[in-house]
Amino acid sequence: MQKNFIKTTAAIAIVALTATGCADMSATQRGTATGAGIGAGLGGLIGGTTSGGGGGRVAGGAAIGAAAGAVIGNIWSKRMEAQKQQMEQATQGTGVQVSQTADNRLKLEIPSDISFDTGRSDIKGNFQPILQRFAQTLQENPNTNVVIIGHTDSTGSDAINQPLSVDRASRTRDYLAGRGVNPNRITIEGRGSREPIASNADASGKARNRRVEIYVAEPAQG
Repeated sequence: MQKNFIKTTAAIAIVALTATGCADMSATQRGTATGAGIGAGLGGLIGGTTSGGGGGRVAGGAAIGAAAGAVIGNIWSKRMEAQKQQMEQATQGTGVQVSQTADNRLKLEIPSDISFDTGRSDIKGNFQPILQRFAQTLQENPNTNVVIIGHTDSTGSDAINQPLSVDRASRTRDYLAGRGVNPNRITIEGRGSREPIASNADASGKARNRRVEIYVAEPAQG
């Protein structure tokens, strides 16, 4: 029985960890899957070694562990909290939303009136001070990695919007790199117009959808 639950646990953990290598997963999804795989393994071991074990208990423990592991993959350290507070102060009154996500990442959502005009990837002047302060906080917390995701409104075709969204993320990365942030810490993604947060039926909705999202994560050290 001991061998059986170890085999079951190993299989569950391998499946979860294998997901981190899938080519079609985003950097965000890979990070969460890694934590889930670690949690699955730990949860399965705990489940199998308590109250008689058994395959059902192993699987149950692994499921619970995987859910917890998705959060355990990143940590919310004092440095992360300090960075959040600094960016809240730096963006006060600008419309930038600063928050902590459920999987312990710092999220900055930058609207178009600060970031980009329709059809453009040039960084606006009022976006620059925010990025400068953000670059400083990244240098103060060198253990973090960054994901920048560009979005567009529905104006134009996918053939235009997809590369435009990537270019917006790329321009943001390059600006941070020019302020001393190692570009190897930064992953960029473009989502085109596929993930609107408002209706594209009017100008105000399109303005909300034309945005950049920045995620900062501090991975748990093994």
